[in-house]
Amino acid sequence: MPDSITALKSAIESLAGAPAIPDTAEARRVFLEFRERLTRGEIRAAQKIVTEKGVGRWMVNTWVKQGILLGFRIGELEAMSDDVLSFVDKDTFPARRVTLADRIRLVPGGSSIREGAYVAPSVVCMPPMYINVGAYVDEGTMVDSHALVGSCAQVGKRVHLSAAAQIGGVLEPVNAAPVVIEDDVLVGGNCGVYEGTLVHTRAVLGAGTILTRSTPLYDLVRGEVYRATPDHPLEVPENAVVVPGSRAVKKHRGEEEKKENVEKQKGRTSPDDWGLSLYTPVIVKYRDEKTDRGIELEDWLR
Repeated sequence: MPDSITALKSAIESLAGAPAIPDTAEARRVFLEFRERLTRGEIRAAQKIVTEKGVGRWMVNTWVKQGILLGFRIGELEAMSDDVLSFVDKDTFPARRVTLADRIRLVPGGSSIREGAYVAPSVVCMPPMYINVGAYVDEGTMVDSHALVGSCAQVGKRVHLSAAAQIGGVLEPVNAAPVVIEDDVLVGGNCGVYEGTLVHTRAVLGAGTILTRSTPLYDLVRGEVYRATPDHPLEVPENAVVVPGSRAVKKHRGEEEKKENVEKQKGRTSPDDWGLSLYTPVIVKYRDEKTDRGIELEDWLR
C-alpha cells in the first residue's frame, strides 16, 4: 500500500472512531481526498488477494466503508439541480459529472452515478440505471436499463447486468462482505444478487434468479448443495449456469400442534397435502460453446 494511502487510511480510522469531530474542515479535507481516490478506483471496498497457496480470496477493506460512512456523518443536506433534475442529498455525495475524458458511454434518459463510485472506461450505461457510492464497475461492463449497482458492490470486466438486475449494496456492518460479480458474468433480467453473494468468473444467471445468504444453491451437475456459512457467503462456481427452480416443502407441523388442532382440521385439507414448494436457484449446466454463442451478441452493443 503506498504511503499516501496508508496515511489516508489512518486518518479515516481515527475520524471514524472519534465520538465527535472537533475539526470539521479537516475532516472534510480528508474525506474529499478519500472520495476522489475512490472515484478513480485507487482504493476499493473489497479486493481479491492471492494467498500463499495461490488461491484467490476476496478481502473486505473495512476502512473504506468507514470513510463512506464518514461522508454521510459530516455531510449537510443540500438542494442540487441542473437543467432537468432537482434533488436534495448530502453535499458530500453529489451526482458524478461524467465527461468525454472518462470514456464512459452514458446514454441519455435518467441514469445517475454517485461520486465515490469507480466506473472504468468503456463501461456502457443504459437508461435509467444507478451506481451507488463505493461501487467498482470494471472495463467493458454493460449496466442495462433499470439495473442497480448497490453501495460497495464489486463488478468485474465484461459483465452484463441485464435489464432490472439488482446488485445489492452494503455499508453496515463495515466488516460485511459486499456482493462480488467476477469477470465475464452474465446476470439475466430481473435477477437479484444480495447479502455478499460471490458470483465467480463466467457464470450465467438466468432471468429471475435470486441469490441471498439464506438461499441454498442446488447443483444438478455435480450433485452438491452450496450454502452460505457464518464466515463465508454463498458462492456460485465458475462457469455455472443458474436458473430459478423450486424444492418441495417437507417439514410438517409439530406432532403436538397436530393433536391440538385435530378438531379444527376436520373437513379441511391438511398442510401435508398442500403440495407447496419453495424457490431455489439451480445449476443446470456449466458454460460451454453453445452458451457462449447464445450471449455473444452483447459485444455488438458495446
